[in-house]
Amino acid sequence: LQKSLSEIFGADKYSRARKEVLTYMFSRPMQMALYFCTGILDDETLFHHYALNVPFYTHFTSPIRRYADIVVHRLLSASLGARPPIKMEKEAIQKQADHCNDRKMASKRVQELSADLFFSIFVRVRP
Repeated sequence: LQKSLSEIFGADKYSRARKEVLTYMFSRPMQMALYFCTGILDDETLFHHYALNVPFYTHFTSPIRRYADIVVHRLLSASLGARPPIKMEKEAIQKQADHCNDRKMASKRVQELSADLFFSIFVRVRP
């Protein structure tokens, strides 16, 4: 795939720009990852990570970035016995996950609209 894409991008002065635009366009339709409480879902196939092909997957970054990451850190720490269990019902955790998903999707939509706006301005001012 990488070889085919490199051939499409070419080797002229616009190849890097073509690569960035096409890579963005190819990845845009991919489904966004969603936060969810595993205690709510009965279907364990939903825990699967498609690209990594692993049956159980959780993702988090530094807990200073997002509230969802703080919750995941706390839940993982509790499951490993490093801290006491969180005193939240699974429905409350799912409600927080839903809210984080909503905010993440709204942010992504604004980012896409901003990119579209700036692209249209760029096209308009260029002959």
